[in-house]
Amino acid sequence: MKKSGDKINSKISDAADISKPWDKDNQAWWDWYVGLADNDKKKDPIINAEPLPNVAIPTDDEVVSELTEVYPLKNEQIDFFRKNGFIKLKKVFSPGVVLKLRAELIKLLKKEFDVDPDKEAHDRFLSLEMTWPKNELLRSYVLSPRLGQISADLLGVSAVRLYHDNVLAKQAGCGRTPWHFDDHHFPLDTNDVVTAWVPAQPTPVEMGPLSFAYPLDVHKIVNAVTFEKTGTGYDRGVSEIFRKNGVTVNETPFELGEVSFHHNLNFHTASRNRTNRSRIALANTYFRDGARVINSPTMVSGDWQKFMPNVKPGEVAASPLNPICWPIDVK
Repeated sequence: MKKSGDKINSKISDAADISKPWDKDNQAWWDWYVGLADNDKKKDPIINAEPLPNVAIPTDDEVVSELTEVYPLKNEQIDFFRKNGFIKLKKVFSPGVVLKLRAELIKLLKKEFDVDPDKEAHDRFLSLEMTWPKNELLRSYVLSPRLGQISADLLGVSAVRLYHDNVLAKQAGCGRTPWHFDDHHFPLDTNDVVTAWVPAQPTPVEMGPLSFAYPLDVHKIVNAVTFEKTGTGYDRGVSEIFRKNGVTVNETPFELGEVSFHHNLNFHTASRNRTNRSRIALANTYFRDGARVINSPTMVSGDWQKFMPNVKPGEVAASPLNPICWPIDVK
C-alpha cells in the first residue's frame, strides 16, 4: 500500500511549522510530545494496582522458543484489522514471558534514569529506544518471528523489517498521551506499517491502556485539524471532531499476554495512569520490506536517522538495524 497522501493540515505558521528536523534526543522528544495532551485540571486520586500474578518465569531459551512459534490468525481477525486499523490478540505471550520482559525493562529503566519506575518516578513518561542491539534477551522480543509473522499477515505482505523498538513507561499519575496517528512519525513511503504494543503487566483501564478510534478511515476527518507543535489545540481539536462525528473508541483492559497491533493510520491515545504501578510497554514497529525513506522527514519523525543509520532520504530503508523479522531465515 502506498502513502495515501493524507497529511497533517499544515497552515504555515510558527506553531504549525514542523519542517525542521528534530535536534534533541528521544526522551526530549517524548517530553515534548506528551506535553501536547489536553488533561483535566482535576486529577482523580491514585489507586493501588492489583498484585502481579505469581507465575513461573521461563529461561532465556524458553523465551526464544515461544517467540519463534507461529501465531495463526483467523480470516475474520485479519479483516477486522484492515477495516478498523487495530486488533487486540490474547495469549500472544505466556504470562511468564511477559513478566520476564517487565523485569528486564525495569532494570534498563533504573539504569538509564536512576529511579525505580514503580516507586520513585511520578507524573512522567519515560522512554528508551533501540534496546535490542545490546541486549540479547530483548533481541528475542523485538526481533520475534511471532510478532513479525502476525504483522506481515495483518498487512498482507510477504516480508517485514523492524523500524525500531520503544520502551514506554507511563509513571503513576502521568497524564494522557495525545490523540495521534503514526504516519508522520515514521518517514517511510508506505502505509504498510504496524506497531505491536506489548504491555508488560495486566493493564486495567485505570492504568491508561492504549485506546483506538475506529474504523480506520476516521483519520480522513482529522485533516481539517491543524497540527501545532506547542499547546494542546491539536489534541482538543481531534477530540472535538471525534465527538461531533460519533467516532467509536475502544478503551478496554489488556490481559496479561494480550498484545495490540495498530496500523500507522489508526488514531489512538491513552488515558492518565491512575494507579501506583508504572504502565510499561514494549512497542515494536514493523514495515513492508522494500519501503524507502521519504524525501523530507520532519521533527515529528524524531531522530529517525538513529533507527536507519546511513540511509538517506529516497533510499531503501534496509540498514543493519532494520533486519527482516519475517519470514525466518532458515539458512
